Amino acid sequence: MATKPASPPEKTPVLVKPEPKPDWCGKLVQHMPKVSKEMCEGIGLQPTGTLSVKGFPILARDYVSDGKRKVPLRILLIGGIHGDEPTSAAIVFHWLQNMHLPIAHSIQWKVAPVVNPDGLFVTPQTRVNANGVDLNRNFYSPNWERDAPKYWQQRTKNDPRRYPGKTPLSEPESRWVHDTIESFKPHVVISVHAPLGEVDFDGPHDVPPRRFGRLMYNRIGVYPGSLGNYGVDHRQMPVITIELENARQMPTEEEGRRIWRDMLIWISRNISAKS
Repeated sequence: MATKPASPPEKTPVLVKPEPKPDWCGKLVQHMPKVSKEMCEGIGLQPTGTLSVKGFPILARDYVSDGKRKVPLRILLIGGIHGDEPTSAAIVFHWLQNMHLPIAHSIQWKVAPVVNPDGLFVTPQTRVNANGVDLNRNFYSPNWERDAPKYWQQRTKNDPRRYPGKTPLSEPESRWVHDTIESFKPHVVISVHAPLGEVDFDGPHDVPPRRFGRLMYNRIGVYPGSLGNYGVDHRQMPVITIELENARQMPTEEEGRRIWRDMLIWISRNISAKS
């Protein structure tokens, strides 16, 4: 009588540990004033698919409009394009706590609080990215190849903090901003900086903002490769530059809210949405 073959020994199941969730907020908040990990995580930032030179994801959050406008106003809000201006990133996190204002609900937002994480993380913090490029001189503008190097050499005396790069959009961070503008098609871009303590406006509008909070309007002007130059001369798109008063010390909570509120009111009255 044939014997039944022995059953193969049962395999011990292999337990696969899930990949730990990246602690992006844990790293970010170590380098910004008055932003807690809980605040950062509560915003719900998501990776955009673009990495900085050193591999940190550019994080962003989309906010849909309340649908009351047939064509909602689209705004791209970015901070931290210069790593040594940490308040320019931190204030964006605080503003996102005030998205409950009805005037903000009517707007479709794309928000990236930290565009230059590598410059933010290094000690000491740097204006430029990990390749030594000033991202706010790396955008396309007419005659960039001629004007950007010339401006850097003659006007800044080869200041390494303002190096525009070898070609426009040579950096992943500036390419992300450019590509986002191309795809999202914002009606206005808001870029936050420090520490000049003023508001600048570049755009095809006759009436610039008078003030946001304590920050008074002052025409800074555009430079070869700057975001303002790209927005106005290449896309006819207004760009608001907010310069906080201090790169490391945050404005008071009330002043931060006042800047946010005044900005939203001015935009709602002066920027029209077009499909």
